[in-house]
Amino acid sequence: MNSTIASKDGRVSGGSAEFLQTRLNHIHDPKENQCSSVLIKHIKAPVHLVWSLVRRFDQPQKYKPFVSRCVMKGDVGIGCVREVDVRSGLPATTSTERLEFLDDNEHILGIRILGGDHRLKNYSSVVTVHPEIIDGRAGTMVIESFVLDVPEGNAKNETCYFVEALIRCNLNSLSSVCERMAAQDMT
Repeated sequence: MNSTIASKDGRVSGGSAEFLQTRLNHIHDPKENQCSSVLIKHIKAPVHLVWSLVRRFDQPQKYKPFVSRCVMKGDVGIGCVREVDVRSGLPATTSTERLEFLDDNEHILGIRILGGDHRLKNYSSVVTVHPEIIDGRAGTMVIESFVLDVPEGNAKNETCYFVEALIRCNLNSLSSVCERMAAQDMT
């Protein structure tokens, strides 16, 4: 299943459910020096399974291929901080991130990057997880949106393209992991 992208003005190429969920939880108000985008992934696995991975702020490496290690500073809860080690091949080695929002009933996760040796300044993202039916079976629509500063010397479209590529890779990995887990549950 392909990802769908919405522009910063909220226009979504996709169905009405995607549009509604994007309007409810994923509208950012980027400033002149910022970029923002929304990506959508449809996963052939039930929402409870997908959410069980997405909500694990303390274990992003379970599905994010660029994360090699995560060390929590304290217990998991709103305001907690994690130190993430990034695999080689990216222009970074570490990232410090704070859990801004976690709602297990509505399946909403929000994070903010506090620092690290990368150029993702004032980055924040929201991930929401929604049940849907795919090919007659329980599936999940995952929506991830972000906003961040455009680094000096970069264009907005270059910055958005880079971050979208990372998120797309994470969403594809999430899909693969969840669909494999769902297939094992069916046997």
